[in-house]
Amino acid sequence: MYILTLKKGEEKRLLAGHPWVFANEVAKIEGKDKQGSIAKVLSHDGRFIGLGYINHKSKIIVRLLTDREEETGRQFFYDRIKRANDEKLALGFTDNYRAVFAESDLLPALIVDRYGDYLSVQFLSLGMEVRKQLITDILVEIFAPKGIYERSDASVREAEGLEKVKGVLYGEVPDRVIITENGVKLYVDIKNGQKTGYFLDQKENRAAAARYARGKNVLDCFCNAGGFSLCAAAAGAKSVIAADISRAATELVEANAELNGFDNIRTVTADVFDLLRKYKAEKRRFDVIVLDPPAFTKSRDTVMQGYRGYRDINALAFKLLERGGFLITCSCSQHLSVKQFTDMIKESAGSYPVKIVELRIQSRDHATLAAMEESLYLKVAVLEKL
Repeated sequence: MYILTLKKGEEKRLLAGHPWVFANEVAKIEGKDKQGSIAKVLSHDGRFIGLGYINHKSKIIVRLLTDREEETGRQFFYDRIKRANDEKLALGFTDNYRAVFAESDLLPALIVDRYGDYLSVQFLSLGMEVRKQLITDILVEIFAPKGIYERSDASVREAEGLEKVKGVLYGEVPDRVIITENGVKLYVDIKNGQKTGYFLDQKENRAAAARYARGKNVLDCFCNAGGFSLCAAAAGAKSVIAADISRAATELVEANAELNGFDNIRTVTADVFDLLRKYKAEKRRFDVIVLDPPAFTKSRDTVMQGYRGYRDINALAFKLLERGGFLITCSCSQHLSVKQFTDMIKESAGSYPVKIVELRIQSRDHATLAAMEESLYLKVAVLEKL
């Protein structure tokens, strides 16, 4: 077993519950084992801090699993995964939800999403990669799925010295799976859709947004598979425009609208920035606008650049919004803080008086670890233009 001794003072963040040990925090490493194996972490004066798996190729040299000296074999992982899933079931999640949310469920770098009878999984670190078959066997035992599909095609694997991979791990997985979300049926492309197939973290925010849509003209920007659009249509929106630069995304929205028999949704395939400028020139106005863009900043070095991107597109949206209308704006960047998000809102509103009606985060199946700011990534605000 590797034994890592930290530099003086570096244990404070870990004792508070943060699960990452960075390589530059380590004073010395003793012992020998395979990469991805369980390592012991000690404070500078020899106090036990925790056990986690090690990877010398990563800046995060150890991802902590437990703060107790205990066995970390099959039963350990079975109990952790079952507890994580049981917690989601107790919250009322059934057909589709995040069963395991990595560090927040004390299973660093493991993602398990349930889509009906199928699971979509990500192994995002070496420690989870070397336990892939073990985890897969446990998932089969707990969930009895028809199929498990691996979506370990995220770029974060490269920082672990791992290749991006995807494919069937168990059973058979169709190209599209039908789920029911907030009473609406929709197709999910587990194999090629965003992340693990669909943005489950917005489930409860889509339900909240639908409350503002009845009888309204709605513009859903960066619509992806159309979750916000479908919920708005189901709530009785007068009309919904679902816009995305990807034709594959807008085709999926069209298929989902047909699946539900909605005739109040139409799609536009276009760059959203260009589309909003076009609508501004045409003096178009909407009662409700949804902005759910991809992360404009993916590192601390580009936060201000991302901030300007969020500010500019929100400023455009405010100009297209009717007085008394609602802007539902989102940021999925973990590097943009809640304060920066609200500062951006104030700056983008300009001279318009704006009321913050709701301030929300990711759905409860994506609960954030209190000691880990990185896990609080999604910010959503419902704003009324007065």
